[in-house]
Amino acid sequence: MSAIDRIGGWPQLLSTLLRGEDLSADDAQVAMNTVLLGEASSAQIAAFMMALRSKGETADELQGMLAAVLEASEPVPLDVKFSAHAIDIVGTGGDKSHSVNISTMAAFVVAGAGVPVCKHGNRAASSQCGTADVLEALGIKIDLDGAAVARCVEQTGMGFCFAPKFHPAFRYAGPTRKELGVPTAFNLLGPMANPAQVSYMVVGVGDPSMAHKMAHAIAGRGVQRAWVVHGHGGLDELSLSGDCPVVEIHQGEISEFMLNAKDFGLEPADVTAVRGGDPVHNAQV
Repeated sequence: MSAIDRIGGWPQLLSTLLRGEDLSADDAQVAMNTVLLGEASSAQIAAFMMALRSKGETADELQGMLAAVLEASEPVPLDVKFSAHAIDIVGTGGDKSHSVNISTMAAFVVAGAGVPVCKHGNRAASSQCGTADVLEALGIKIDLDGAAVARCVEQTGMGFCFAPKFHPAFRYAGPTRKELGVPTAFNLLGPMANPAQVSYMVVGVGDPSMAHKMAHAIAGRGVQRAWVVHGHGGLDELSLSGDCPVVEIHQGEISEFMLNAKDFGLEPADVTAVRGGDPVHNAQV
């Protein structure tokens, strides 16, 4: 008997969601494991994703699904003396701002300041240019394996995990996600699923209502400290235009506060000031 059958199978799981009831973290993990093992049909994947989205994903559901995603990922063997200090800076995308690749720029700045960065990202989904696109435009090889990414972090201070390389099991859901054409739980899970054992994270989210839920899921990774941020003006990045809510995870405790660029002596600027373009344009910026 398969794991999904031991919890009642897809009919029972989907019926639970359609009644507006939440899944336990364990059941959500089993369902996502089934998807990532290629044991779910496209109809089952679509029904699962849309039932979750219609009901609204909970913190426990995200935590369970994230555990499944990380279990199925290809590892990055970072030496502990680097992973203990390494950070990922990433966003969910989907904010429709068409901004430049702020998190990618921030990653270079942070690495230049001496903090090891292991950035996780992908090509553009809903925007003109994703992290992988702009790095490729800069002439950087993006499809390194885990050992090579670890060497980059350890020798240069920065490495890039190209999501399709490290989450090959996502291919089972790829065609269904493309046909659906709307954001699903995968859009939330991807930014949280860095395959390296980074101890610090900054995760930008375009939908502020998901910040606390994502924070609880990230806390389950065992990170030392992480911020889930939403930018004033609707950005999935910290912005210069006003107050930006931050949900912080610090040694398992979760708190919330506001950041404003003015607090750091920075001049306010409208979100249009960071509007970008295609990969070549953003690479030039």
